[in-house]
Amino acid sequence: MSKNNISFILHKPQLSENIGACARAIKNFNFKKMVLINPKPIFPNDKILATSVGAKDIIKQSKKYDNLEKAISKIDIVIATSARFRNKNIKHINLDDLKKINFKKKIGFLFGSEASGLSNDEISYANYTLQIPTNPDFKSLNLSHSLIIIAQYVASLIKLKNVPFKKSKKIKSASKKEIQSMLGLCIKNLDEINFFRPNEKKPKMLENLRNIFYKMDLSDKETRILSSVFASLGKKR
Repeated sequence: MSKNNISFILHKPQLSENIGACARAIKNFNFKKMVLINPKPIFPNDKILATSVGAKDIIKQSKKYDNLEKAISKIDIVIATSARFRNKNIKHINLDDLKKINFKKKIGFLFGSEASGLSNDEISYANYTLQIPTNPDFKSLNLSHSLIIIAQYVASLIKLKNVPFKKSKKIKSASKKEIQSMLGLCIKNLDEINFFRPNEKKPKMLENLRNIFYKMDLSDKETRILSSVFASLGKKR
């Protein structure tokens, strides 16, 4: 297990204070990587740096993206946080289930904006959704509080060297980038045969497709095979 494999991804954060506090929480438990997607405040700014206290290095080395797909392209497993149970075809886990995650892979914990959290479309990019147990009558947590709870728990798992089941070393899991490439080929072919009908249902159909492929633990070989299949189908038309 390595803390360098773990990224904390903030999707459309609204407040400078929360971004700074998240950087501080990341450094509290000796993690290194913070990723931002379309932050509302100018990044970085003086307020972010001030509230990060001694975590200015986390701010300076953080990465910023303009969309979720680019941000997770090099992540193997995306775990989306949500205060609400989503009735979706996706695996729901709790903190204890993190013991089963293979932290030798590149892991990304995805956090939604303070105002609205993550949409179903954004969650469709994840392998799992994670719910932090709270008062059922008052579930909402501050962004930095959610992050620090997860950071502390994961840090304790790594310290205990709680290693999950092992796959054969010959099997290499597909990266998010490989899955995105394969999915793009699949969508391109489906577009060419006007599969996404009626047009207003296309976003929901794409969301369902992502759910199917992202929740599968595909190997790189399986991904190459599927990509070849989709490419071949496109050539035959």
